[in-house]
Parts: sequence; structure tokens; C-alpha cells
Amino acid sequence: MQGAHDLGGKHGLGFIKPEPENEEPVFHTDWERKVFGLTMAAGMLGKWNIDESRYSRECQHPIDYLSHSYYQNWLAGLTKLLIEKDLISEEELKANSVSPSATLHGELRVPSPQDAEKILTSGGSSLLGSAKEQAFSIGDSVRVRKNHTAGHTRAPSYVQGSTGTIFKCSGCHVFPDTHAKGIEGGEHLYTVCFTGQSLWGIPASNSEVLIDLWEPYLEAAE
Repeated sequence: MQGAHDLGGKHGLGFIKPEPENEEPVFHTDWERKVFGLTMAAGMLGKWNIDESRYSRECQHPIDYLSHSYYQNWLAGLTKLLIEKDLISEEELKANSVSPSATLHGELRVPSPQDAEKILTSGGSSLLGSAKEQAFSIGDSVRVRKNHTAGHTRAPSYVQGSTGTIFKCSGCHVFPDTHAKGIEGGEHLYTVCFTGQSLWGIPASNSEVLIDLWEPYLEAAE
């Protein structure tokens, strides 16, 4: 999906001006902290995965996405998922009041505070076993397919159509494009090295960029 969230590497957007890390707080306001907590807690119910969560934020209208702050986009995505997964209704959202359902609660995976701490501190591996042989090896020349999917993808639009070289083979990992649809499965993952010239032309010819890309994004370069 090429939308307002996919602006990395694009021309005409100016320089990035980050806040110095020693000055930037983790949360700028208390409501950001609450949105982060709500998103983490709701995600632990087991009704969606991380790629579904990312995709829910990307589905906003581009004007909304770009006018929202970072955590406003998180809240918009969370709200969309809560409604789609029948955890709240449109009426409850408008009324700012939720009626707990004993039946629904019994179907949810609600972690204890101890479980939640363990989940947040340990995480989970995306590495999967696979009987499928990898199509590429270190040093191979590959081209990123131009993919105009309406769904979720982790292939940045600015790299699509460019040619690079396989730098590292990382094994089979969860494939985000299908995972965002709730479909389990993995594909081989590669780190691909691109020259600045391949990505942006001669003015950027003295730079290199390393990007992790799944096998379905790639094809052998002629």
C-alpha cells in the first residue's frame, strides 16, 4: 500500500530535523502515554497481530494521517480494530461508554500484569522454519518488484524498481503482507544493498542503503 505513511526516501520533503535524544521525552503529553498503554493492552487480547495493527493506521485518509500526530495515528488505528473485531460498537464509541460482555470476555486472552510485563520485555521471534529453499544468495543482483497492492507491505515505494545486491540472508520470517490479513506463514528475508545512484540518481552516488526485504518483493536482475 502506497499512502501517506510511505514518505521515506521521497523527493521534496526536506531534511529530517529530529529532536536531540537527550532532550526528547518518551511521551510529550499524558494522553500519549495512555494511548500507548491502551494499544499494548488491547493487542494482548489476541484479536490481531502487529501487522494488522500497522495496516489499520495506514488505512486512514492521507489528509488525516498527515495532519495527525504519531500517537493520534495509533489511536485511529486502535479504534478501527476495536470496531472491526467487535470489541466495541460505533454506538459505544459515540457514547464514550462501553458495556462489558461476560460472553465476549470469556473468549479473550486477558494477560495478568505479570504476563503483560513478560510479553513486553521478552517479545517474540518472527523466525520460522521453512522447507522452501531460498531463491537468492549473497552477492546476487536483484531488482525490487513494483508492487501497487492495496494491502499492507514493508517494501518502501522509493526502492521499488531499483536494483541492488544481496548483502545478507536471514532465513524465513513472518511475511507482513499476508500476516496483515491474519494469514500465518513466512518467506525468506534478505538484506539488500542499494547504491544512492540506484535509488535517487547521480547526485546521491556516494551513498549506500541497506534494506531488509522479503523474497516475494524481489526478482533476479538481468
